Amino acid sequence: MLTATNRSNIKISKEIELKRFSEKTSRFVKKFNTIFLYGELGVGKTTFAKYLINNLQKKEKTKISEIPSPTFNLVYEYKIKKFRIQHFDLYRLKKKKECLNIGLFEDDNVISIIEWPEKVHFKPKKRIEIYFKYFDNYNSRLLKIKFFGKNEVK
Repeated sequence: MLTATNRSNIKISKEIELKRFSEKTSRFVKKFNTIFLYGELGVGKTTFAKYLINNLQKKEKTKISEIPSPTFNLVYEYKIKKFRIQHFDLYRLKKKKECLNIGLFEDDNVISIIEWPEKVHFKPKKRIEIYFKYFDNYNSRLLKIKFFGKNEVK
């Protein structure tokens, strides 16, 4: 079973392992509210976000949504009973100040999943950062997870 502790390195070589990691992450995500997903194109950030959102929907017994990539829309929003999830993809933004007008961190009752957070001008104190990196000639991924603002998650 995959375990996540602060600054863990987790090897993921199959999509099912990414799905399991998202299930584990869904257990504690509401404590942090913001998840930054770092990594190059095609490394699995959107796939992870899809599984995470669907896991939260299952957990709250709400309808499972199709989760498209928000690359062109910048953000998609999902209502799950008493909270919302906003899935941002900031890839197309050119300057950090463009983030000021898209609604980042405006509501405390929202879980924000942000791809390409390098473009964010402000980082909330309570957040999870997940770094996706290819290795083994692009056949495997290494995930590194860091928690900020709460005690280490076990």
